[in-house]
Amino acid sequence: MSTESAEKWVPLSLTLVEYPEGDYLGKLLALFSLIPFAILAGFAALILFRRDLHTITFFIGTAANELLNLILKHTICEARPMARNSLYTEYGMPSSHSQFMWFFATYCVLFVLIRLHHMNNSSTLESFWKLGLVFGCISLAIIVACGRVYLHYHSWKQVLVGSSVGIVFAIFWFAMTHLVFSPLFPTIVTWKISELLLIRDTTLIPNIMWFEYTNTRQEARARGRKLVTMKSQ
Repeated sequence: MSTESAEKWVPLSLTLVEYPEGDYLGKLLALFSLIPFAILAGFAALILFRRDLHTITFFIGTAANELLNLILKHTICEARPMARNSLYTEYGMPSSHSQFMWFFATYCVLFVLIRLHHMNNSSTLESFWKLGLVFGCISLAIIVACGRVYLHYHSWKQVLVGSSVGIVFAIFWFAMTHLVFSPLFPTIVTWKISELLLIRDTTLIPNIMWFEYTNTRQEARARGRKLVTMKSQ
């Protein structure tokens, strides 16, 4: 037998999610289980293009949450409720998807209710999008967590424990960010490495999107007037 045929080939199982054939609800829940990867892609895009310290700190907390889940899994060593194929050899307690989603959802809810509270904007539109964001985050976390049970990747106990750990760690990390890390941001942005990487701190700006919009518009108008003046000379 040749060496090539004797080798065991294993596919990358990072995004592989199984569901019962012909089960459209299972297929939908399998798609929802990919949301954590979409969130991580969003983090990468935000950090690359925004380079805001709070976003970076949020991502570090997300990574720490995943590390905590890995430690708990290999400490508890509880198997999944249903035997999977050879691609799923890791333990099931606690559910990493549930822990990830509830960490993300809880942190976002705290951010909206506490960090955005100082915007002092009580307009109906402002309240509507805040409520929508809170509802959306919690709904996604519930769907993903229930999907893990429906697809037999985790038991209810594993999902509830993962969700609880994610919520508690999110509260802890938000408190650390709000009370400990944020006061250090003005100093961090003055470091040479921060200037080199264009890292910034937007903590004290209530509405960063409106701030950037108005400043960009003013700068564009100023440059437009300057260009017209130069052409007329």
